Amino acid sequence: MKKLIIIACIILTACAAPKKCCSQVNLKKYFKFATFYAAANGGTSISDVDVFSVTNGLETTTVKTPYDYNLALGIRKIARFGYENRAQTFYDGTEESWSDGANVGKARGLEFLFEVDYKRQQGNEYLDQHHFIRFVDDKYILKGEYLEDGFADIKYFETSERYRYKVNDKLSFNAGLAQRLSEPYGYDPLAEWMLSNGNIHYTYLALQEGYNVDVAASEYFSPDGELVATSREVWEEVVIPGVLADYTERKRNELDQTIQHSVVLGFDYYHYTKTFWAHTWANLMPYHYDDKGDFSYHAYNGGQWLDYSGGVILGYKLNKSLGTFVEGKYNKYWNREWYDFKFGVNYVIF
Repeated sequence: MKKLIIIACIILTACAAPKKCCSQVNLKKYFKFATFYAAANGGTSISDVDVFSVTNGLETTTVKTPYDYNLALGIRKIARFGYENRAQTFYDGTEESWSDGANVGKARGLEFLFEVDYKRQQGNEYLDQHHFIRFVDDKYILKGEYLEDGFADIKYFETSERYRYKVNDKLSFNAGLAQRLSEPYGYDPLAEWMLSNGNIHYTYLALQEGYNVDVAASEYFSPDGELVATSREVWEEVVIPGVLADYTERKRNELDQTIQHSVVLGFDYYHYTKTFWAHTWANLMPYHYDDKGDFSYHAYNGGQWLDYSGGVILGYKLNKSLGTFVEGKYNKYWNREWYDFKFGVNYVIF
């Protein structure tokens, strides 16, 4: 389903381009000024940690964290805003262009980004993906986007079709419909194991997952027969958290993805001079269609909810030496939050 929607979105945006049949489309025109990049980055992670034990005399073990790395592969064609300084000669996959989240780009027409990052951070491996195709006109906006953020544990595919009203060259409002394909966020696999007192029947769950418990000998075995704990404390504090995490992930992966249809409202504002610039955008989804499905988010939330996202980029040069900036973006979908921000002051000594 996801691949079909992506193909449909590509066809939709292509058909929104100047009206020529497919055999007459000049692909070179659409890829002009696009940049393809592949890069590898790495560095030292957190330092090694010594762990001491006195169970069988003094024993020391060292917990080592492997180096961090980021493997990036992508292609992008997005016009830079006036405040974006392309200081680097090459794209290396570490760039953060927060303005990519805006509804409207610097230029009209077709823009796109396809990027995949496979990274390891503090010993944990993540797969991040961000792909989108956007077509902006004076009267409408068409966009298809796929986002996977392994660190924030969010993944969805979204398309939107919006009417655009330009107040002037700086400010515009938009309204339309959005469709999102994702796992059924809000589903709690552990809810059926909850007791009336708020605790969870974790031992029964572990037995169902194949673990074995010898209460008399205080021995706890994994489904493979490996002895994983010899005390109740280790069983509850070390083994059970892993059992619950594995069970939750498996149950979530067993479910089909769901499609959420929503009304979307938004605005974009962009002003730029050499001494002051302001770029802000926001989106609000105040209403979501309830299909009465077993895993509808309405059932978990108890009705309607608000999903929203936005960003702000401000910069001000007080004089030729002193300048300040504030940048940030915030997203909240299905009560899951992920955000970035930075601010600071620059002073140049002449």
